[in-house]
Amino acid sequence: MTEIPQSHSLSSKNMDDLLTEVHSLDSRLSAHGRVHSLLQAVLTIGGDLDLATVLRRLTEVAAQLAGARYAGLGVVDEDGGFSEFIPVGITEEQAAKIHRFPHGRGVLGVPLHERAPLRLTDLREHPDFEGFPEGHPNMGGFLGVPIQVRDEVFGNLYLTEKANGGEFDEEDEAMVTALATAAGVAIENARLYEEARLRERWLAASTEVTTRLLSGADTTEVLAHMAAQAREIGDADTAVVMLPDPRARGHLFAEIAEGPIAQEILGTPVEIHDSVCGWVYETGEAKGIPDLGRANCPMLTHRGYGPGLVVPLGTPGNTRGVLLLGKLADRAPFTAAIRRMLHGFSVQAAVALELAEARRDSERLVVLEERDRIAKDLHDVVIQRLFASAMTLMSTMRLIASPEAEERVQRTIDELDGTIREIRSTIFDLQNPPSHMDTSLRERVLRLAENTAHSLGCHPGVSLDGPIDASVPDDIGEQLLAVLGEGLTNVARHARATEVHVSVVVEETAAKGHSTVLTLTVTDNGVGLPEEGRRSGLRNLEQRARALGGTFTASRNEGGGTVLVWRVPVPDDAVPPPSSF
Repeated sequence: MTEIPQSHSLSSKNMDDLLTEVHSLDSRLSAHGRVHSLLQAVLTIGGDLDLATVLRRLTEVAAQLAGARYAGLGVVDEDGGFSEFIPVGITEEQAAKIHRFPHGRGVLGVPLHERAPLRLTDLREHPDFEGFPEGHPNMGGFLGVPIQVRDEVFGNLYLTEKANGGEFDEEDEAMVTALATAAGVAIENARLYEEARLRERWLAASTEVTTRLLSGADTTEVLAHMAAQAREIGDADTAVVMLPDPRARGHLFAEIAEGPIAQEILGTPVEIHDSVCGWVYETGEAKGIPDLGRANCPMLTHRGYGPGLVVPLGTPGNTRGVLLLGKLADRAPFTAAIRRMLHGFSVQAAVALELAEARRDSERLVVLEERDRIAKDLHDVVIQRLFASAMTLMSTMRLIASPEAEERVQRTIDELDGTIREIRSTIFDLQNPPSHMDTSLRERVLRLAENTAHSLGCHPGVSLDGPIDASVPDDIGEQLLAVLGEGLTNVARHARATEVHVSVVVEETAAKGHSTVLTLTVTDNGVGLPEEGRRSGLRNLEQRARALGGTFTASRNEGGGTVLVWRVPVPDDAVPPPSSF
């Protein structure tokens, strides 16, 4: 064996030392480069005020600095879980196969609770590891770092699977921790900016709602606009305005809906005593719903909805209804900031509703006072003058020798008497206006008669006498309309008439047991009643009269045609007290 010269051994040792020094220098240069990259990353993250962009950049930069294949950022909600999770390194195809993303439990919750970094060679060996969800790629090496904004933990930053197959070391941990610390300031700025923009949008929407209401816009239209604004600004998939109905106590009804399933859920009832919506309505406090699929909310329970938010329309003790917002199951819950702003928006909208109603009540009071003044003038001036004229004509009858002149005077007296009755009927209506003028019984009778003009071949004449709107109860009014409709239909089918007259009269009578009677008379100049034939329609009218304790007759008119008379009693407690004039 040839002996190696001593000088050669020394040379080899010097070479090893040199390589070590070069490797040390390369490491220092590499560390310097990573610090430079860290500074650049901090500048990049802090250069944007859009929160979603900041969080995405932070996750991507952390993966680059630590050389990780996968990274994720979980945003913490009020319950300690994740309201949002941002994955990096997973393709769209892989993401579509994952049943659900992490929710902040198990090993992922350790950095949150301990507020300290967690570095593992294999996260599957940690005692809190709960397994991967279906479709999730397997991962081993793990580095978790909490992100703090002031004293609040905003979220967790996770890195897995070193790209070179190695393990995360202390330097990786230090880099990512420094990045997370610096990113906290950028996140706080972005979050404040986002809340300021949201607050500005809520304020603009609230101002618009108030302006519309106070300018006299229809309340239903304004509530629909409010629901649309709440859905858009709150980033919800569906918005529903639920209001109580005095006719069905104990329930809230979906009166207004915005979203893709709006038409399907309109009118859906929800029990007040056994639902979150009912609790919010009774307490006047907003409440978030983690999963609408498990809540007692029939309209959204089985339609794939998850996060929900219910806010009252009004203040505690004076709630007018509730506003329900819902998101699909795979979306993030509503944030605390959204809940606060939406609650303030709904309260201000409810106040505007009250102001608008007070203004309408004031205007209605002015109208009622004007109606009262007109009624007084009609009674004290017009009726008295007509009555005096009729009395004068009656006293003149003794002086008239001509039978023809006497007949004319008598006809004039009868016409004056009829005019006085019509004016008194008008006075009754002026003093006792219905709650909805467009749905009063008088209006419905006139509308029904007008709607049959085409089938009749002529416009029926209509005479209305007495306090019809003020004294006829709703149930008797519905029967009256049904009888009138059937009577006019019979005329159109069988009478071949060229003239039709309808008379509705409410008058006092001397009939035993009833002081007030409603009488409907339908007269035509047609062919008259047949001697034989089917009369099932007329029997139906008679049955309706008997059910109300009344009578019905159908007879031939002296001048040709038919006369139908439907007469029923009106309960005394439904008749208004006599006028004070």
